[in-house]
Amino acid sequence: MSLWKHHGKFERHSLVLLIGILVVVAIGGLVEISPLFYLESTVEKVQGVRPYTPLELRGRDIYLREGCYVCHSQMIRPLRDEVERYGHYSLAAESMYDHPFQWGSKRTGPDLARVGGKYSDEWHKAHLIDPRAVVPESVMPPYAFLAKTDLDYHDIQQKLAAMKKVGVPYTAEQIENAEADLLAQADPFDSNGPKLKQRYGAKIAQRDFDGDPERVTEMDALVAYLQMLGTLVDFKTYKAEAPENLR
Repeated sequence: MSLWKHHGKFERHSLVLLIGILVVVAIGGLVEISPLFYLESTVEKVQGVRPYTPLELRGRDIYLREGCYVCHSQMIRPLRDEVERYGHYSLAAESMYDHPFQWGSKRTGPDLARVGGKYSDEWHKAHLIDPRAVVPESVMPPYAFLAKTDLDYHDIQQKLAAMKKVGVPYTAEQIENAEADLLAQADPFDSNGPKLKQRYGAKIAQRDFDGDPERVTEMDALVAYLQMLGTLVDFKTYKAEAPENLR
């Protein structure tokens, strides 16, 4: 009852009310944030999840540059209609190397979390050049210029080094060979292909993504990025496990 009688002091004095709000918000923030500092890991370790290859990473940069995230999310919620339409719900581990993550909140277009392998490279190229040629009702703008623009990868080593500083576990060998690995992934006949797969895994897609073997274009990079989304985890064998410190 005493608190009820004195609440008028907060209502009549804005400074007291402001201080009270700050105290409540600070306490709530500590309750939410403090567990992150003593839990060993808040993200389940999942077999198959790896950092992006240099070509995929440049493709992701193009994806961000062109604002694809504005109309496409990359997070399938654990709801029946979502799972039936898009596939297995998204795992936190699948976004652990994303800076920033692409979960999104708006879907003018479909969710892309599991788009990898769903369509051919030719379909993606045709869709990006003229969206309505393959999806008549699409409102997506065309990106035909990607197939005509040579990929700029002069700073790819520095890009991987920057990602390492924010927690992506690129090795010194991966950073040193970033340019060679980028070129090898876009050329199925590149002699560096076996080394690329040693560094990033045997499942790496190594091919000419845009159908133009004479050049490495922005289309190559973007299609390579799209084709790996949702393909890292084998959900036929995946079983959710609680972190060791919560068992």
